[in-house]
Amino acid sequence: MKLFSLFLLIFVLLFSTKTLAQTLAQPPAPAGPTNITKILEKAGQFTTLIRLMKTTQVADQINTALNNSNQGLTVFAPTDNAFSSLKAGILNSLSDQEKVSLLQFHILPNFLTMSQFQTVSNPLRTQAGDSVDGEFPLNVTTSGNQVNVSSGVNDATVANTIYTDNQLAVYEVDKVLLPLKIFASPAPASAPSPSPSSPNLKKKTPVADSPVAGVDASAATGKDVLAMHGILQMVAFGVAMVATLRL
Repeated sequence: MKLFSLFLLIFVLLFSTKTLAQTLAQPPAPAGPTNITKILEKAGQFTTLIRLMKTTQVADQINTALNNSNQGLTVFAPTDNAFSSLKAGILNSLSDQEKVSLLQFHILPNFLTMSQFQTVSNPLRTQAGDSVDGEFPLNVTTSGNQVNVSSGVNDATVANTIYTDNQLAVYEVDKVLLPLKIFASPAPASAPSPSPSSPNLKKKTPVADSPVAGVDASAATGKDVLAMHGILQMVAFGVAMVATLRL
């Protein structure tokens, strides 16, 4: 009986060792393709962002870029509260292309960790377009561990890290980043120059045409004539005196 028990124990040990070796030799199961909407759904509180990403097909663009590129992506994800704090009807007032640009403005075409925000060069380039022309500038400032993002229209704070896998980083932000290209206030129109026919444009009367000015000019001319006449009389009187003395 003891011999049988020992034989059974050896058999079990050998079988377990063989099974364990086979398990370790197998490669790990490949991970499924990265899916941004599934990541946001798992995190919760991103219903509006998910809906916009699906209707604009930006979610498909993100997933395709992640699975076909080695550069990675960084996504700033506004919460449902961030969207609800926008002015009523502002999203519905946007065209389809503007909605795409709005979402792409929240995507950086490279992977950034929280610590890398400390050393990035502003303005950051986004998927919405180049920031050189001043239409899609995105600037990051840090204070300790806090990261703030500015769009030129409003500022947002990175609340926490939702997801990171060394290829995709998703950060929760408390505001929807509004790009200048779409939300900048229009410059005030310059006032038109008054036309000559405008009733408010007063015509200045030339001094020469003024009746008062004419009287003053006549008076000045008369005084000059009298003065000249006086001088001539004095000259004539002087000439007469000289002639008399000679006689």
